Amino acid sequence: LYPHRCYNKEIFKMKPKIFISGSSGFIGFHTAKKFLDGGFKVYGFDSMNNYYDINLKKSRLKILKKYKNFIFTRGSLENENKLFDCIFKFKPQIIIHLAAQAGVRYSIKNPNTYLNSNILGTFNILKAASKIKIKHLIIGSSSSVYGANKKFPFKEIDKTDHQVSFYAATKKSTESLAHSYSALWKLPVTMLRFFTVYGPYGRPDMAYFKFTKKILANQKIDIYNKGKMYRDYTYIDDIVDGIYKLTNKFPSLNIKNKYKNDSLSPVAPFRILNIGNTKKIYLLDFINFLEKILNKKIKRNYLPMQKGDVHSTLSDSSLLKRITGYNPKTNYKTGIRKFIDWYLNFYN
Repeated sequence: LYPHRCYNKEIFKMKPKIFISGSSGFIGFHTAKKFLDGGFKVYGFDSMNNYYDINLKKSRLKILKKYKNFIFTRGSLENENKLFDCIFKFKPQIIIHLAAQAGVRYSIKNPNTYLNSNILGTFNILKAASKIKIKHLIIGSSSSVYGANKKFPFKEIDKTDHQVSFYAATKKSTESLAHSYSALWKLPVTMLRFFTVYGPYGRPDMAYFKFTKKILANQKIDIYNKGKMYRDYTYIDDIVDGIYKLTNKFPSLNIKNKYKNDSLSPVAPFRILNIGNTKKIYLLDFINFLEKILNKKIKRNYLPMQKGDVHSTLSDSSLLKRITGYNPKTNYKTGIRKFIDWYLNFYN
């Protein structure tokens, strides 16, 4: 039934073992590297699709393959047999599910891709995790699920009924699917809602990445809603630190695990957590600092709000802090400098 050879028996002797989907993606790569540096055994699984420059994904993978404790399989989450074969034979204690089709704007033109990757792919991860009785399943969600919410900062216990993009709707759907599996099979699940993650080896479809590329090429940049918006920009090292600290803090129905304003489900070992920088950064301030550090006058093209986008995001990550001690330390100016240093070096 599972013919794919996805493992090496010799590396199964040490514990704990971590399975990371989307290991060649932006957050997945940095997360895998963090655990490998900590001496963990990591199994990476990634489709290596061409949504953006595959050479960037190959560069991330090349770094991970230097670790003797790393195994990798190229495959899609929709391929149930291949995914199950890898997970069942590796027998991880922790699964960190970060693979997903990203991008708000791309989801408007290609919704089928999001249905397959985000919903069917997550469903297959849930099935595999429940069968091997995983100790903790961490699933990447998104701040976009807050949609049209007007109350800031966003809290996990806020209602999230008004998504404004198809991408956000698929992320909200995965939260519901995960909760049902958690309730049915007592599967410990934590959903992590990421807030505008940026940094070295980032995604080229993200605004800061596109801005940098165009500014250096002396091209005009598009600024939506005339720049009148803000984001909770979160540096990648802070994100990864939060994930790392969270792995052994799995949700439980035990009342002793309750925290103030806890999002813990009353019927399942299931919790939703924001993970952001908790700082309000205005888009124009972000762009102006890019202009300063690159020492180039930016040509600006101001446009109205784009379909599917939201005006602002801001996280309340205090629940994650109470549970893990999470404390984001990187301000956006330091983070941008680190990204620019990487970008100039990587692209010569």
